[in-house]
Amino acid sequence: MTTAVETIRDFYAALESGDAGRALGLMSDDIEWITMWHYKVDGRGPNKVAEGLLVPLMKEWKSFKLIPTEFIADGGTVARSLCRGSRHHRQDGRRQNAHVWTVVDGRIARFRQYIDTLVVAEARREQVKMLTPA
Repeated sequence: MTTAVETIRDFYAALESGDAGRALGLMSDDIEWITMWHYKVDGRGPNKVAEGLLVPLMKEWKSFKLIPTEFIADGGTVARSLCRGSRHHRQDGRRQNAHVWTVVDGRIARFRQYIDTLVVAEARREQVKMLTPA
């Protein structure tokens, strides 16, 4: 049986390789996705995550990657990951977010995000400046 950490590592690997189908396939049919930023998942399920998060994220950011740096599992059902972010070919090296995952029967049932909103806001301002004609 796959551990919770293996499931979450597989999820990050799927996103990094651009395999959204595989990432969505790791989610339970009624996944709850809770974010702290302007991307909002309205409702439950992988399709809602794609509509509210993945599609807008890909449209807004030229480059976006999360680099998990630490995994801790508790009882095999919850995995936590601390991440560094890389946005628009800029990696600041700061730990800027933590993700709390609940994995049930090898599938992601719940995601909660905790982020340094100031770091993300600054990156968004930089992105807008780069895309705005002078």
